[in-house]
Amino acid sequence: MKDQIVLRGSNFFLEDLVHIARNNVGIKISPKSESRINKARNLIDKWVKEGKRIYGVTTGFGALSDVNISYADTKKLQKNILFSHSAGIGRHVDDDVVRAMIALRVNDFCRGNSGLRLETIEKLAQLVNVDIVPVVPEKGSVGASGDLVPMAHLALVLIGEGEAFVDGKRMSGAQALKKKSIKPLTLSAGEGLALINGTQFMIALGCLALHDALNLCKHADIAASMSLETLMGTRSAFDPRIHNARPHTGQIKAADNMLRITDNSDIISSHGDCSRVQDAYTLRCSPQVHGASWDAFAYVDNVIRVEMNSSTENPLIFPESEEFLSGGNFHGQPLALACDFLSIAIAELANISERRIERLVNPQLSGLPAFLVEDGGLNSGFMIAQYAAASLVSENKVLAHPASVDSIPTSANKEDHVSMGSIAARKCRDIVANTEEVIAIELLCAAQGIDLFTNIKAGDGTLAAYEVIRSRVDYMKEDRILSIDIAKVKELLKDGSIVKAVENEVGELY
Repeated sequence: MKDQIVLRGSNFFLEDLVHIARNNVGIKISPKSESRINKARNLIDKWVKEGKRIYGVTTGFGALSDVNISYADTKKLQKNILFSHSAGIGRHVDDDVVRAMIALRVNDFCRGNSGLRLETIEKLAQLVNVDIVPVVPEKGSVGASGDLVPMAHLALVLIGEGEAFVDGKRMSGAQALKKKSIKPLTLSAGEGLALINGTQFMIALGCLALHDALNLCKHADIAASMSLETLMGTRSAFDPRIHNARPHTGQIKAADNMLRITDNSDIISSHGDCSRVQDAYTLRCSPQVHGASWDAFAYVDNVIRVEMNSSTENPLIFPESEEFLSGGNFHGQPLALACDFLSIAIAELANISERRIERLVNPQLSGLPAFLVEDGGLNSGFMIAQYAAASLVSENKVLAHPASVDSIPTSANKEDHVSMGSIAARKCRDIVANTEEVIAIELLCAAQGIDLFTNIKAGDGTLAAYEVIRSRVDYMKEDRILSIDIAKVKELLKDGSIVKAVENEVGELY
Protein backbone atom coordinates (compact mmCIF):
# COMPACT_ATOMS: atom_id res chain seq x y z
CA MET A 1 0.00 0.00 0.00
CA LYS A 2 1.80 3.12 -1.24
CA ASP A 3 -0.50 5.86 0.02
CA GLN A 4 -2.72 6.13 3.07
CA ILE A 5 -5.37 8.62 4.11
CA VAL A 6 -5.51 9.36 7.83
CA LEU A 7 -9.03 9.08 9.26
CA ARG A 8 -10.02 11.09 12.32
CA GLY A 9 -13.82 11.10 12.27
CA SER A 10 -13.98 14.57 10.72
CA ASN A 11 -12.86 16.37 7.56
CA PHE A 12 -13.29 13.22 5.49
CA PHE A 13 -14.12 14.35 1.97
CA LEU A 14 -15.73 12.76 -1.07
CA GLU A 15 -12.55 12.81 -3.16
CA ASP A 16 -10.66 11.06 -0.35
CA LEU A 17 -13.27 8.32 -0.27
CA VAL A 18 -13.14 7.84 -4.05
CA HIS A 19 -9.35 7.45 -3.90
CA ILE A 20 -9.74 4.74 -1.26
CA ALA A 21 -12.60 3.00 -3.06
CA ARG A 22 -11.23 3.08 -6.60
CA ASN A 23 -7.52 3.94 -6.55
CA ASN A 24 -6.20 1.41 -4.01
CA VAL A 25 -5.33 4.06 -1.41
CA GLY A 26 -5.14 2.75 2.17
CA ILE A 27 -6.43 4.10 5.47
CA LYS A 28 -4.91 4.84 8.86
CA ILE A 29 -6.40 5.83 12.22
CA SER A 30 -5.19 9.14 13.68
CA PRO A 31 -3.42 9.08 17.09
CA LYS A 32 -6.05 11.41 18.55
CA SER A 33 -8.78 9.02 17.47
CA GLU A 34 -6.90 6.08 19.00
CA SER A 35 -6.96 7.82 22.38
CA ARG A 36 -10.69 8.55 22.19
CA ILE A 37 -11.44 4.99 21.03
CA ASN A 38 -9.54 3.53 23.97
CA LYS A 39 -11.34 5.76 26.48
CA ALA A 40 -14.74 4.68 25.19
CA ARG A 41 -13.73 1.00 25.23
CA ASN A 42 -12.49 1.22 28.80
CA LEU A 43 -15.91 2.51 29.80
CA ILE A 44 -17.67 -0.43 28.11
CA ASP A 45 -15.45 -2.92 29.94
CA LYS A 46 -16.10 -1.13 33.23
CA TRP A 47 -19.87 -1.04 32.75
CA VAL A 48 -20.08 -4.69 31.72
CA LYS A 49 -18.21 -5.74 34.87
CA GLU A 50 -20.54 -3.57 36.93
CA GLY A 51 -23.52 -5.32 35.36
CA LYS A 52 -25.00 -2.17 33.79
CA ARG A 53 -27.91 -2.69 31.41
CA ILE A 54 -26.71 -1.46 28.02
CA TYR A 55 -28.65 -2.10 24.81
CA GLY A 56 -26.92 -4.61 22.55
CA VAL A 57 -24.08 -5.10 25.02
CA THR A 58 -25.84 -6.82 27.91
CA THR A 59 -29.28 -7.11 26.28
CA GLY A 60 -30.75 -8.66 23.17
CA PHE A 61 -31.51 -6.66 20.02
CA GLY A 62 -34.54 -4.94 18.56
CA ALA A 63 -37.72 -6.48 19.92
CA LEU A 64 -35.54 -8.65 22.18
CA SER A 65 -33.95 -5.66 23.90
CA ASP A 66 -35.75 -6.52 27.16
CA VAL A 67 -33.85 -9.82 27.41
CA ASN A 68 -30.84 -9.57 29.73
CA ILE A 69 -27.66 -11.34 28.69
CA SER A 70 -25.33 -12.75 31.32
CA TYR A 71 -21.70 -11.62 31.52
CA ALA A 72 -20.63 -15.09 30.45
CA ASP A 73 -22.73 -14.91 27.28
CA THR A 74 -21.83 -11.39 26.14
CA LYS A 75 -19.11 -12.64 23.76
CA LYS A 76 -21.35 -15.32 22.27
CA LEU A 77 -24.02 -12.65 21.75
CA GLN A 78 -21.69 -10.70 19.46
CA LYS A 79 -21.01 -13.69 17.21
CA ASN A 80 -24.68 -14.58 17.14
CA ILE A 81 -25.71 -11.15 15.93
CA LEU A 82 -23.37 -11.40 12.95
CA PHE A 83 -24.72 -14.82 12.04
CA SER A 84 -28.39 -13.96 12.51
CA HIS A 85 -28.17 -10.68 10.61
CA SER A 86 -26.28 -12.15 7.65
CA ALA A 87 -29.46 -12.67 5.65
CA GLY A 88 -28.38 -10.90 2.46
CA ILE A 89 -29.87 -11.70 -0.91
CA GLY A 90 -28.88 -11.17 -4.53
CA ARG A 91 -25.66 -10.37 -6.34
CA HIS A 92 -22.75 -8.94 -4.40
CA VAL A 93 -21.92 -5.25 -4.69
CA ASP A 94 -18.79 -4.12 -6.51
CA ASP A 95 -15.39 -3.88 -4.83
CA ASP A 96 -15.39 -0.08 -4.78
CA VAL A 97 -18.62 -0.04 -2.78
CA VAL A 98 -17.23 -2.48 -0.20
CA ARG A 99 -13.97 -0.55 0.18
CA ALA A 100 -16.00 2.63 0.62
CA MET A 101 -18.17 0.94 3.25
CA ILE A 102 -15.11 -0.07 5.26
CA ALA A 103 -13.47 3.36 5.05
CA LEU A 104 -16.67 5.11 6.06
CA ARG A 105 -17.22 2.72 8.96
CA VAL A 106 -13.67 3.19 10.23
CA ASN A 107 -14.06 6.97 9.99
CA ASP A 108 -17.29 6.72 12.01
CA PHE A 109 -15.47 4.65 14.65
CA CYS A 110 -12.65 7.21 14.74
CA ARG A 111 -15.08 9.58 16.45
CA GLY A 112 -14.82 7.36 19.53
CA ASN A 113 -18.53 6.88 20.17
CA SER A 114 -18.80 3.16 19.33
CA GLY A 115 -17.11 1.47 22.29
CA LEU A 116 -15.22 -0.89 19.95
CA ARG A 117 -11.72 -2.00 20.84
CA LEU A 118 -8.94 -0.29 18.87
CA GLU A 119 -7.77 -3.74 17.80
CA THR A 120 -11.11 -4.41 16.13
CA ILE A 121 -11.15 -1.12 14.24
CA GLU A 122 -7.54 -1.61 13.12
CA LYS A 123 -8.41 -5.08 11.84
CA LEU A 124 -11.30 -3.61 9.86
CA ALA A 125 -8.99 -0.99 8.34
CA GLN A 126 -6.51 -3.72 7.51
CA LEU A 127 -9.02 -5.31 5.13
CA VAL A 128 -8.70 -2.24 2.91
CA ASN A 129 -4.94 -2.04 3.25
CA VAL A 130 -4.27 -5.68 2.27
CA ASP A 131 -7.07 -5.74 -0.34
CA ILE A 132 -9.47 -8.23 1.22
CA VAL A 133 -12.94 -7.45 -0.15
CA PRO A 134 -15.80 -9.09 1.79
CA VAL A 135 -18.67 -10.48 -0.27
CA VAL A 136 -21.65 -8.24 0.51
CA PRO A 137 -25.06 -9.09 -1.02
CA GLU A 138 -26.82 -5.97 -2.24
CA LYS A 139 -30.34 -6.73 -0.99
CA GLY A 140 -31.77 -7.12 2.51
CA SER A 141 -31.45 -3.72 4.20
CA VAL A 142 -34.47 -1.53 4.96
CA GLY A 143 -32.24 1.31 6.20
CA ALA A 144 -33.74 1.39 9.69
CA SER A 145 -31.19 0.35 12.33
CA GLY A 146 -28.63 1.27 9.74
CA ASP A 147 -27.69 -1.28 7.11
CA LEU A 148 -27.72 -4.31 9.39
CA VAL A 149 -27.68 -7.02 6.72
CA PRO A 150 -24.87 -5.81 4.43
CA MET A 151 -22.78 -4.64 7.37
CA ALA A 152 -23.14 -8.08 9.01
CA HIS A 153 -21.84 -9.81 5.87
CA LEU A 154 -18.90 -7.41 5.82
CA ALA A 155 -18.08 -8.00 9.50
CA LEU A 156 -18.24 -11.81 9.17
CA VAL A 157 -14.83 -11.84 7.50
CA LEU A 158 -13.22 -10.29 10.59
CA ILE A 159 -14.05 -13.44 12.58
CA GLY A 160 -13.04 -15.81 9.77
CA GLU A 161 -16.57 -16.41 8.52
CA GLY A 162 -18.45 -15.39 5.38
CA GLU A 163 -16.70 -14.93 2.04
CA ALA A 164 -14.27 -12.48 0.48
CA PHE A 165 -12.40 -11.71 -2.71
CA VAL A 166 -8.60 -11.74 -2.63
CA ASP A 167 -6.73 -11.00 -5.85
CA GLY A 168 -9.99 -11.44 -7.72
CA LYS A 169 -10.63 -14.93 -6.35
CA ARG A 170 -13.67 -15.71 -4.18
CA MET A 171 -12.93 -17.73 -1.06
CA SER A 172 -14.07 -18.24 2.51
CA GLY A 173 -13.41 -15.53 5.07
CA ALA A 174 -11.05 -17.88 6.91
CA GLN A 175 -9.04 -18.52 3.73
CA ALA A 176 -8.89 -14.80 2.94
CA LEU A 177 -7.45 -13.95 6.36
CA LYS A 178 -4.98 -16.83 6.19
CA LYS A 179 -3.81 -15.75 2.74
CA LYS A 180 -2.91 -12.33 4.16
CA SER A 181 -1.52 -13.75 7.44
CA ILE A 182 -4.26 -12.18 9.58
CA LYS A 183 -5.68 -13.89 12.67
CA PRO A 184 -9.48 -13.93 13.02
CA LEU A 185 -10.94 -11.75 15.75
CA THR A 186 -12.82 -12.93 18.80
CA LEU A 187 -15.39 -10.21 19.37
CA SER A 188 -15.82 -8.74 22.82
CA ALA A 189 -18.88 -7.26 24.54
CA GLY A 190 -20.87 -4.84 22.37
CA GLU A 191 -18.71 -5.24 19.27
CA GLY A 192 -21.08 -7.24 17.11
CA LEU A 193 -23.80 -4.61 17.26
CA ALA A 194 -21.33 -1.73 16.89
CA LEU A 195 -19.93 -3.26 13.69
CA ILE A 196 -23.27 -3.55 11.92
CA ASN A 197 -25.38 -0.72 13.35
CA GLY A 198 -24.67 2.14 10.89
CA THR A 199 -25.57 3.66 7.52
CA GLN A 200 -22.36 2.84 5.67
CA PHE A 201 -23.88 0.69 2.92
CA MET A 202 -26.27 3.37 1.71
CA ILE A 203 -23.77 6.19 2.21
CA ALA A 204 -21.09 4.29 0.27
CA LEU A 205 -23.46 3.86 -2.67
CA GLY A 206 -24.63 7.46 -2.35
CA CYS A 207 -21.10 8.86 -2.26
CA LEU A 208 -19.96 7.02 -5.37
CA ALA A 209 -23.19 7.89 -7.20
CA LEU A 210 -22.77 11.57 -6.33
CA HIS A 211 -19.15 11.58 -7.47
CA ASP A 212 -20.15 10.08 -10.83
CA ALA A 213 -23.12 12.43 -11.12
CA LEU A 214 -20.88 15.47 -10.64
CA ASN A 215 -18.69 14.15 -13.44
CA LEU A 216 -21.78 13.86 -15.63
CA CYS A 217 -22.67 17.54 -15.16
CA LYS A 218 -19.79 18.83 -17.25
CA HIS A 219 -20.29 16.15 -19.89
CA ALA A 220 -23.97 17.04 -20.16
CA ASP A 221 -23.04 20.68 -20.89
CA ILE A 222 -20.45 19.57 -23.44
CA ALA A 223 -22.87 17.19 -25.15
CA ALA A 224 -25.61 19.84 -25.27
CA SER A 225 -23.17 22.35 -26.76
CA MET A 226 -22.11 19.90 -29.47
CA SER A 227 -25.75 19.13 -30.25
CA LEU A 228 -26.56 22.85 -30.36
CA GLU A 229 -23.93 23.42 -33.03
CA THR A 230 -24.89 20.34 -35.02
CA LEU A 231 -28.56 21.42 -34.96
CA MET A 232 -27.59 24.98 -35.98
CA GLY A 233 -28.87 26.53 -32.79
CA THR A 234 -28.03 29.93 -31.34
CA ARG A 235 -25.89 30.91 -28.36
CA SER A 236 -28.08 33.87 -27.48
CA ALA A 237 -30.01 31.84 -24.88
CA PHE A 238 -26.79 31.57 -22.86
CA ASP A 239 -26.39 35.32 -22.48
CA PRO A 240 -25.56 35.99 -18.80
CA ARG A 241 -28.17 38.76 -18.63
CA ILE A 242 -30.91 36.14 -19.04
CA HIS A 243 -29.58 33.99 -16.21
CA ASN A 244 -28.76 36.84 -13.85
CA ALA A 245 -32.43 37.78 -14.15
CA ARG A 246 -33.25 34.42 -12.56
CA PRO A 247 -30.13 33.77 -10.52
CA HIS A 248 -30.20 30.08 -9.68
CA THR A 249 -26.58 29.11 -9.14
CA GLY A 250 -26.60 25.96 -11.27
CA GLN A 251 -28.38 27.68 -14.14
CA ILE A 252 -25.82 30.51 -14.23
CA LYS A 253 -22.94 28.04 -14.21
CA ALA A 254 -24.39 25.82 -16.93
CA ALA A 255 -25.09 28.79 -19.20
CA ASP A 256 -21.57 30.11 -18.71
CA ASN A 257 -20.13 26.68 -19.50
CA MET A 258 -22.08 26.39 -22.73
CA LEU A 259 -21.29 29.96 -23.76
CA ARG A 260 -17.56 29.29 -23.43
CA ILE A 261 -17.69 25.81 -24.99
CA THR A 262 -19.32 27.18 -28.16
CA ASP A 263 -17.15 30.30 -28.38
CA ASN A 264 -15.69 31.08 -31.82
CA SER A 265 -18.02 28.62 -33.58
CA ASP A 266 -18.09 29.17 -37.32
CA ILE A 267 -21.02 26.75 -37.51
CA ILE A 268 -23.17 28.99 -35.31
CA SER A 269 -22.07 32.22 -36.99
CA SER A 270 -22.78 30.72 -40.43
CA HIS A 271 -26.53 30.82 -39.83
CA GLY A 272 -26.77 34.03 -37.83
CA ASP A 273 -29.24 35.55 -40.30
CA CYS A 274 -31.59 32.58 -40.55
CA SER A 275 -35.34 33.04 -40.00
CA ARG A 276 -35.63 30.81 -36.91
CA VAL A 277 -36.81 32.87 -33.92
CA GLN A 278 -36.12 30.40 -31.10
CA ASP A 279 -34.60 26.96 -30.60
CA ALA A 280 -36.42 23.99 -29.09
CA TYR A 281 -36.44 23.73 -25.30
CA THR A 282 -33.87 20.93 -25.26
CA LEU A 283 -31.37 23.46 -26.65
CA ARG A 284 -32.64 26.81 -25.41
CA CYS A 285 -33.52 25.66 -21.89
CA SER A 286 -30.59 23.31 -21.35
CA PRO A 287 -28.94 25.66 -18.78
CA GLN A 288 -32.17 25.81 -16.80
CA VAL A 289 -32.60 22.02 -16.84
CA HIS A 290 -28.96 21.10 -16.30
CA GLY A 291 -28.60 23.84 -13.70
CA ALA A 292 -31.54 22.56 -11.66
CA SER A 293 -29.82 19.18 -11.46
CA TRP A 294 -26.58 20.89 -10.42
CA ASP A 295 -28.40 22.63 -7.58
CA ALA A 296 -29.95 19.32 -6.51
CA PHE A 297 -26.49 17.77 -6.44
CA ALA A 298 -25.29 20.59 -4.18
CA TYR A 299 -28.02 19.73 -1.66
CA VAL A 300 -27.13 16.04 -1.79
CA ASP A 301 -23.44 16.86 -1.41
CA ASN A 302 -24.18 18.69 1.84
CA VAL A 303 -26.16 15.74 3.26
CA ILE A 304 -23.46 13.29 2.28
CA ARG A 305 -20.61 15.35 3.75
CA VAL A 306 -22.43 15.51 7.10
CA GLU A 307 -23.15 11.77 7.07
CA MET A 308 -19.58 10.86 6.13
CA ASN A 309 -18.34 12.50 9.33
CA SER A 310 -21.03 11.37 11.78
CA SER A 311 -21.56 8.73 14.46
CA THR A 312 -24.37 6.46 13.29
CA GLU A 313 -24.33 3.53 15.74
CA ASN A 314 -26.43 2.86 18.83
CA PRO A 315 -25.85 3.15 21.70
CA LEU A 316 -23.40 6.06 21.57
CA ILE A 317 -20.60 6.32 24.13
CA PHE A 318 -19.50 9.78 25.30
CA PRO A 319 -16.06 9.39 26.91
CA GLU A 320 -15.88 12.97 28.21
CA SER A 321 -18.95 12.64 30.42
CA GLU A 322 -18.63 8.86 30.86
CA GLU A 323 -22.19 8.31 29.63
CA PHE A 324 -23.94 6.18 27.06
CA LEU A 325 -27.16 7.15 25.30
CA SER A 326 -29.55 5.22 23.08
CA GLY A 327 -30.89 7.07 20.07
CA GLY A 328 -31.61 6.75 16.38
CA ASN A 329 -28.63 8.09 14.39
CA PHE A 330 -28.66 4.83 12.42
CA HIS A 331 -31.95 5.79 10.73
CA GLY A 332 -31.34 6.36 7.03
CA GLN A 333 -34.03 8.95 6.31
CA PRO A 334 -31.64 11.83 5.44
CA LEU A 335 -29.83 9.61 2.96
CA ALA A 336 -33.00 8.05 1.59
CA LEU A 337 -34.43 11.46 0.71
CA ALA A 338 -31.09 12.68 -0.67
CA CYS A 339 -30.60 9.61 -2.87
CA ASP A 340 -34.15 9.84 -4.18
CA PHE A 341 -33.59 13.51 -5.02
CA LEU A 342 -30.25 12.66 -6.66
CA SER A 343 -31.93 9.95 -8.72
CA ILE A 344 -34.54 12.35 -10.06
CA ALA A 345 -31.94 15.01 -10.86
CA ILE A 346 -29.70 12.57 -12.73
CA ALA A 347 -32.64 11.04 -14.60
CA GLU A 348 -33.51 14.51 -15.91
CA LEU A 349 -30.04 14.87 -17.45
CA ALA A 350 -30.70 11.65 -19.36
CA ASN A 351 -34.22 12.75 -20.24
CA ILE A 352 -33.20 15.96 -21.96
CA SER A 353 -30.15 14.33 -23.54
CA GLU A 354 -32.28 11.65 -25.21
CA ARG A 355 -34.56 14.33 -26.68
CA ARG A 356 -31.51 16.04 -28.21
CA ILE A 357 -30.43 12.68 -29.63
CA GLU A 358 -33.85 12.37 -31.26
CA ARG A 359 -33.47 15.80 -32.82
CA LEU A 360 -30.03 14.84 -34.14
CA VAL A 361 -31.17 11.63 -35.86
CA ASN A 362 -34.56 12.88 -37.11
CA PRO A 363 -34.12 14.58 -40.52
CA GLN A 364 -37.40 16.49 -40.11
CA LEU A 365 -35.94 18.24 -37.05
CA SER A 366 -32.23 18.37 -37.85
CA GLY A 367 -32.01 19.18 -41.53
CA LEU A 368 -29.26 16.55 -41.63
CA PRO A 369 -29.19 13.16 -43.40
CA ALA A 370 -31.57 10.67 -41.79
CA PHE A 371 -29.97 9.02 -38.77
CA LEU A 372 -26.73 10.90 -39.45
CA VAL A 373 -25.48 8.49 -42.10
CA GLU A 374 -24.78 8.60 -45.80
CA ASP A 375 -26.60 6.19 -48.09
CA GLY A 376 -29.57 5.87 -45.75
CA GLY A 377 -31.74 2.82 -46.31
CA LEU A 378 -28.78 0.59 -46.94
CA ASN A 379 -27.38 1.99 -43.68
CA SER A 380 -29.46 2.61 -40.54
CA GLY A 381 -26.81 4.82 -38.97
CA PHE A 382 -27.68 5.97 -35.45
CA MET A 383 -31.36 4.99 -35.60
CA ILE A 384 -31.03 2.29 -32.95
CA ALA A 385 -28.68 4.36 -30.79
CA GLN A 386 -31.70 6.56 -30.11
CA TYR A 387 -33.77 3.43 -29.34
CA ALA A 388 -31.17 2.38 -26.79
CA ALA A 389 -31.16 5.84 -25.19
CA ALA A 390 -34.96 5.82 -25.07
CA SER A 391 -34.89 2.43 -23.36
CA LEU A 392 -32.48 3.65 -20.68
CA VAL A 393 -34.46 6.84 -20.09
CA SER A 394 -37.68 4.86 -19.73
CA GLU A 395 -35.98 2.55 -17.22
CA ASN A 396 -34.75 5.59 -15.29
CA LYS A 397 -38.31 6.86 -14.98
CA VAL A 398 -39.30 3.62 -13.23
CA LEU A 399 -36.20 3.64 -11.02
CA ALA A 400 -36.70 7.31 -10.07
CA HIS A 401 -39.87 6.49 -8.12
CA PRO A 402 -38.86 7.43 -4.56
CA ALA A 403 -38.07 4.57 -2.21
CA SER A 404 -38.23 6.89 0.79
CA VAL A 405 -42.02 7.22 0.64
CA ASP A 406 -42.35 3.57 1.66
CA SER A 407 -42.03 1.99 5.09
CA ILE A 408 -42.69 -1.57 6.30
CA PRO A 409 -42.43 -2.13 10.08
CA THR A 410 -39.82 -4.68 11.19
CA SER A 411 -38.65 -6.41 14.39
CA ALA A 412 -42.12 -7.13 15.78
CA ASN A 413 -43.08 -3.47 15.22
CA LYS A 414 -40.24 -2.20 17.42
CA GLU A 415 -38.76 -0.67 14.29
CA ASP A 416 -42.06 0.70 13.05
CA HIS A 417 -40.74 3.26 10.55
CA VAL A 418 -37.90 2.43 8.20
CA SER A 419 -36.20 4.57 5.54
CA MET A 420 -35.61 2.17 2.63
CA GLY A 421 -32.42 4.20 2.16
CA SER A 422 -30.42 1.29 0.78
CA ILE A 423 -33.00 0.80 -1.96
CA ALA A 424 -32.91 4.51 -2.79
CA ALA A 425 -29.11 4.34 -3.00
CA ARG A 426 -29.07 1.23 -5.19
CA LYS A 427 -31.57 2.73 -7.62
CA CYS A 428 -29.51 5.90 -7.72
CA ARG A 429 -26.41 3.91 -8.67
CA ASP A 430 -28.30 2.28 -11.57
CA ILE A 431 -29.69 5.60 -12.83
CA VAL A 432 -26.19 7.09 -12.90
CA ALA A 433 -24.93 4.14 -14.96
CA ASN A 434 -27.83 4.47 -17.41
CA THR A 435 -27.32 8.21 -17.76
CA GLU A 436 -23.62 7.79 -18.51
CA GLU A 437 -24.64 5.62 -21.47
CA VAL A 438 -27.23 8.14 -22.71
CA ILE A 439 -24.82 11.07 -22.61
CA ALA A 440 -22.15 8.93 -24.31
CA ILE A 441 -24.66 8.28 -27.11
CA GLU A 442 -25.37 11.99 -27.46
CA LEU A 443 -21.66 12.78 -27.65
CA LEU A 444 -21.23 10.09 -30.30
CA CYS A 445 -24.16 11.36 -32.38
CA ALA A 446 -23.09 15.00 -32.06
CA ALA A 447 -19.57 14.16 -33.22
CA GLN A 448 -21.06 12.44 -36.26
CA GLY A 449 -23.17 15.52 -36.91
CA ILE A 450 -20.19 17.84 -36.74
CA ASP A 451 -18.52 15.75 -39.45
CA LEU A 452 -21.39 16.63 -41.75
CA PHE A 453 -20.26 20.30 -41.60
CA THR A 454 -17.16 19.36 -43.55
CA ASN A 455 -15.59 22.78 -44.04
CA ILE A 456 -16.90 24.76 -41.08
CA LYS A 457 -15.07 25.01 -37.76
CA ALA A 458 -16.84 24.11 -34.53
CA GLY A 459 -16.49 26.14 -31.32
CA ASP A 460 -13.36 26.03 -29.21
CA GLY A 461 -14.75 23.59 -26.65
CA THR A 462 -16.89 21.53 -28.99
CA LEU A 463 -13.97 21.06 -31.36
CA ALA A 464 -11.77 19.87 -28.50
CA ALA A 465 -14.42 17.36 -27.42
CA TYR A 466 -14.92 16.23 -31.00
CA GLU A 467 -11.20 15.61 -31.48
CA VAL A 468 -10.96 13.46 -28.34
CA ILE A 469 -13.94 11.39 -29.47
CA ARG A 470 -12.47 10.98 -32.95
CA SER A 471 -9.17 9.84 -31.44
CA ARG A 472 -11.01 6.70 -30.29
CA VAL A 473 -14.02 6.39 -32.60
CA ASP A 474 -13.93 6.92 -36.37
CA TYR A 475 -16.59 8.66 -38.42
CA MET A 476 -19.31 6.18 -39.36
CA LYS A 477 -19.49 5.97 -43.14
CA GLU A 478 -21.42 2.71 -43.10
CA ASP A 479 -23.08 0.61 -40.42
CA ARG A 480 -20.97 -1.09 -37.77
CA ILE A 481 -21.50 -2.47 -34.27
CA LEU A 482 -22.67 0.57 -32.31
CA SER A 483 -22.25 -0.86 -28.82
CA ILE A 484 -18.48 -0.88 -29.30
CA ASP A 485 -18.46 2.83 -30.20
CA ILE A 486 -20.76 3.71 -27.28
CA ALA A 487 -18.49 1.83 -24.87
CA LYS A 488 -15.44 3.71 -26.13
CA VAL A 489 -17.08 7.10 -25.66
CA LYS A 490 -18.33 6.09 -22.21
CA GLU A 491 -14.75 5.20 -21.27
CA LEU A 492 -13.63 8.69 -22.35
CA LEU A 493 -16.46 10.12 -20.25
CA LYS A 494 -15.49 8.07 -17.20
CA ASP A 495 -11.76 8.83 -17.34
CA GLY A 496 -12.26 12.58 -17.83
CA SER A 497 -10.45 12.84 -21.17
CA ILE A 498 -13.19 14.86 -22.83
CA VAL A 499 -13.56 17.36 -19.99
CA LYS A 500 -9.78 17.79 -19.73
CA ALA A 501 -9.47 18.59 -23.43
CA VAL A 502 -12.35 21.08 -23.31
CA GLU A 503 -11.03 22.81 -20.19
CA ASN A 504 -7.61 23.15 -21.80
CA GLU A 505 -9.30 25.27 -24.46
CA VAL A 506 -11.97 27.26 -22.59
CA GLY A 507 -10.88 27.21 -18.94
CA GLU A 508 -12.29 25.23 -16.04
CA LEU A 509 -15.94 24.28 -16.29
CA TYR A 510 -18.07 24.70 -13.18
